[in-house]
Amino acid sequence: MSDVKSPTHRESKKPGRRFFCATPNRMGDGAPNEKVFYSKAENYWREVAPTVDGMLGGYGKISNVDIDGSKKFLNKFLGEGQGKTGNCCALDCGAGIGRITKRLLLPLFKTVDLVDVTQEFLDQARTYLGEESKRVENYFCYGLQDFIPQDARYDVIWIQWVIGHLTDDHLVEFLRRCRGGLRPDGIIVIKDNVAYEGVIPDEVDSSVCRDLPLVKSLVARAGLTVVCEEQQMNFPDEIYQVHQLALR
Repeated sequence: MSDVKSPTHRESKKPGRRFFCATPNRMGDGAPNEKVFYSKAENYWREVAPTVDGMLGGYGKISNVDIDGSKKFLNKFLGEGQGKTGNCCALDCGAGIGRITKRLLLPLFKTVDLVDVTQEFLDQARTYLGEESKRVENYFCYGLQDFIPQDARYDVIWIQWVIGHLTDDHLVEFLRRCRGGLRPDGIIVIKDNVAYEGVIPDEVDSSVCRDLPLVKSLVARAGLTVVCEEQQMNFPDEIYQVHQLALR
């Protein structure tokens, strides 16, 4: 999944339109209608075209800028030597058709796994990735609230435009599982839309956009630390700010 939303789950991430909610819904402990929240999102994504433009909520034009920013951010951590992150295996969370896998992860890692809740997107990924699909070892069809990464498998777990499809508690639990899925010196990267204040619900795709302090508080609850943070630059003015957080 991924969505770029105007002030924007998955590789269908909406870059984000600016709209605000007078009473933010924090999706916290005991969030009501949890099953409805997830089923509505799954139904939404089943109707999205399995294309780059579909994955980006109609903002396919920003893909190159997005990938360039992600490469610069990720390359801060990759390399040889003490504390550097390896390049054996990466996990693309909310992978959709594999836009990030193709453009960012496969050029940098020996193998990649994809996880997404929509089987049609994963089926299309095999075609979209072309010859390089031979270096994809696993296509997991799960919602992230149910996905359990293999212990100590991944150098990088990349989570872009998808955390808004998880409740607060499920995001914390997922990040804890991701922590267990990291190899030594591995990192988790969250890249997502950031609200200016509070939590903004999107009833169309059944997601939320959180402000940065809330995201960081959930990261801390998961026992992780933000080791680097940057705002993605050169996105259209009408979409949400997008921030990248590296976690260990």
